[in-house]
Amino acid sequence: MGKSSEPDSNETESPDDPKRSGLSRWFPWLVLGALASFILLPNILPGNEIEEIPYDRFLTKVADGDISKVEIDNRTGQINFESETGLEQKTTGPIELSDEDRRLLAESDASIKFSTPQPGFFQTWLPLLLPVGLIILFFWWINKRAQGQMTGMMSIGRSKAKLYSTERPGTTFDDVAGYAGVKQEIREIVDFLTESKKFAEIGAKVPKGVLLVGPPGTGKTLIARAVAGEAGVPFLSVTGSDFMEMFVGVGASRVRDLFQSARKLGSAIIFIDEVDSVGRKRGAGLGG
Repeated sequence: MGKSSEPDSNETESPDDPKRSGLSRWFPWLVLGALASFILLPNILPGNEIEEIPYDRFLTKVADGDISKVEIDNRTGQINFESETGLEQKTTGPIELSDEDRRLLAESDASIKFSTPQPGFFQTWLPLLLPVGLIILFFWWINKRAQGQMTGMMSIGRSKAKLYSTERPGTTFDDVAGYAGVKQEIREIVDFLTESKKFAEIGAKVPKGVLLVGPPGTGKTLIARAVAGEAGVPFLSVTGSDFMEMFVGVGASRVRDLFQSARKLGSAIIFIDEVDSVGRKRGAGLGG
């Protein structure tokens, strides 16, 4: 049977659907992308490329006295040099220069400098840390997915009841057309909820429940909501089919969770719609 009004704005939300911040969700990927860009972009983007010439041509220039400055990298064998006209070029020679090449350089008028540049912190450690970071990120992602699945499995026994609070004007008996006799009899429940101390003093006990019987659309839900509205107590709505599951013990667990939620609220109305579905034959299948 359909609800007579929309759920309240502070209807309880399922803990299985937490709102995750977009920044915290994508932050690891942003950091990883920044690190990858730091490593790859210098090799991809074109820069101020220095012309590279063959090594033998470089030796010819040295012999001809066309070179004014030479800087040799002992680690890679790369040679950066500057001609007399100020043109910068480079070449790659052997890491260990031959005695003849060394003598040729020494006899030239060029300024010779041997260097052994040390790699920076990022150049040394980033290529090593990046794969480790990828592995850690992968296992973190797997762990988050596993936690989400476990949360879904652990919440299978929780009640699916929807809570309607009393912070805004709710349904009252004035919203129920007709049913004068029903409203007169059920008003006793309202009196029990609003003046419970008076009834407790005379030893009276609150009725355990009221069975509303009738075809769909005859106002059973509306009357139940009116009782909660008149008494000013929260209204918990659940369908009887929610208590029937193919797994043993799930239905009983949901019943216990439902009443625990109601006890935390103090006074409350629990409305179980389609309660006849609870009594279906065991093993009848999902279709009833």
